[in-house]
Amino acid sequence: MGRSATFSKLFCASILIAFSAAETSFSLGSQDLDILVGETKVINLQVTDLTQRVNASVQTRHSGILELNPKSIIINPPANDIYPIEVTSIEAGYTTILLSIDPAIADVYDAFIRVTSLHSIELYHFSEVIGWIYFVAWSVSFYPQIYENWKRKSVVGLNFDFLALNIIGFTMYSIFNCGLFWIPSIQDEYFEKNPTGMIPVLTQDIFFGLHAMFATVVTITQCFFYERANQRVSWTARGIILVFALFLLISTIVAAATDKLTWLDILYFCSYVKLAITLIKYIPQAYMNYKRKSTVGWSIGNIFLDFTGGALSMMQMMVNAHNYNDWQSIFGDPTKFGLGLFSVVFDIFFIFQHYVLYR
Repeated sequence: MGRSATFSKLFCASILIAFSAAETSFSLGSQDLDILVGETKVINLQVTDLTQRVNASVQTRHSGILELNPKSIIINPPANDIYPIEVTSIEAGYTTILLSIDPAIADVYDAFIRVTSLHSIELYHFSEVIGWIYFVAWSVSFYPQIYENWKRKSVVGLNFDFLALNIIGFTMYSIFNCGLFWIPSIQDEYFEKNPTGMIPVLTQDIFFGLHAMFATVVTITQCFFYERANQRVSWTARGIILVFALFLLISTIVAAATDKLTWLDILYFCSYVKLAITLIKYIPQAYMNYKRKSTVGWSIGNIFLDFTGGALSMMQMMVNAHNYNDWQSIFGDPTKFGLGLFSVVFDIFFIFQHYVLYR
């Protein structure tokens, strides 16, 4: 009987301790912080219902960007208090402030702050203006071609392979954006892989993708009602689209039937298809212009707006790389910058065809 009573007391004490530990919480407040180089800001470590002595430490994921003071705080119970920590920026860049406690009596998984350290607030606003200008330029760039088709009542000179690849590309782009922006389960998968990350999709991305689909569908619809001669989608383009379709279909089946792929992986596959299409979609139109020795039917207004958007997009990347000391985003992972450059090079080639080769 004595053993049973002792065991009961120990069991109840364990339950009480576990319950108390579960109630203890640590927070660093807002999970995003912008700071100028040389500036000092204060973040607050908030402790709630502490039941035993802990050593709370803060550190940065990347060294050389921030100085933290203090880096370690001994906290004694009982504690329901706020402990200020000074954050001083010594270099531009991106990093994350992480909290750890010893002993690990509470979950501090969400106790982090994403920090953006920048050289100049003026460059930040300049980058924002550039972003809105190229967003508008790219969004409007579809309409000169639509107007050209309506004015001529003809789509002769507009390559159908370009349209077919374009609608597939923007559909994949929209699926990626909408899935990551609106589906909670996919967001959970993203944060599982990137615990301190942010969803890399903005409202502008959603609007641009859906609007691009709409404008492309309008252009395709014109092809059914206006003069088109003997133009059609080539077997080469159909074969490429079939390969993309089979790739995504098989991947989707694998994701649905097994745990080898996640739905987040499927969204990334859609984005890869979009990137591949961006690399090849201009080639059929450029070849058609060469073969016809004419750019009649292919709107030069579309090209100028696309060139404006692409050039400003690359300019924004260069401005941000300097302001955030993030040249790695260009030279370490050149995909986005390379695609923008690729589009601009094709735009220059189309302008050369229009004004020099086939005037």
